[in-house]
Amino acid sequence: MYKMNFDIFRPKKKPLKPDKGRILIAEPFLQGPYFSRSIVLITEYGKEGAVGFVLNKSSDMYPDEVIDDLYNFRGELYLGGPVASDTLHFIHTLGYLVPGAMHVAGNIFWGGDFEVIKDLINSGRANSQSVKFFAGYSGWSPGQLETELAEKSWVVSKIDENLVFSSNTKNIWKETLSKLGDVYKTWCNFPVNPASN
Repeated sequence: MYKMNFDIFRPKKKPLKPDKGRILIAEPFLQGPYFSRSIVLITEYGKEGAVGFVLNKSSDMYPDEVIDDLYNFRGELYLGGPVASDTLHFIHTLGYLVPGAMHVAGNIFWGGDFEVIKDLINSGRANSQSVKFFAGYSGWSPGQLETELAEKSWVVSKIDENLVFSSNTKNIWKETLSKLGDVYKTWCNFPVNPASN
């Protein structure tokens, strides 16, 4: 008798390790309002833990609704994660034009002088293709992310910079998994609630 292998959760490729500038892709059955079918950009990673921002969860609000003196910004306010959800954060491609900005990867930077960001937006030198705002962030204490990775809650992947500032976030979880090939192509077709299928 031939025994068939139905282990569709075991990829053949060796997984990448987490690092600053990489993304975490939620496995299909990870639940919760922040992390279900999410893509998280890791902006800080080290022995102190990890920090990141969920790229594809909109708050249905706009930054100019919560930021005084911000005009004509057409991008949405995203839910960065469950930690300190009453704080505002931003990533951008403006580099060191923004004093205090921290390099993440490629052309992506995190934070910096908030007044300078507002001035660049209000003067038309920055927009939603170069700045993305988040309410709250995602944080992991030392060893916590590694435990979640061992439990197969996340897939670590390289970043696609076009994806980070895309305003069309509805399908990026599925598209990103599909591009990885291997068993991940199967994952992206799993129903959100398997019991309802």
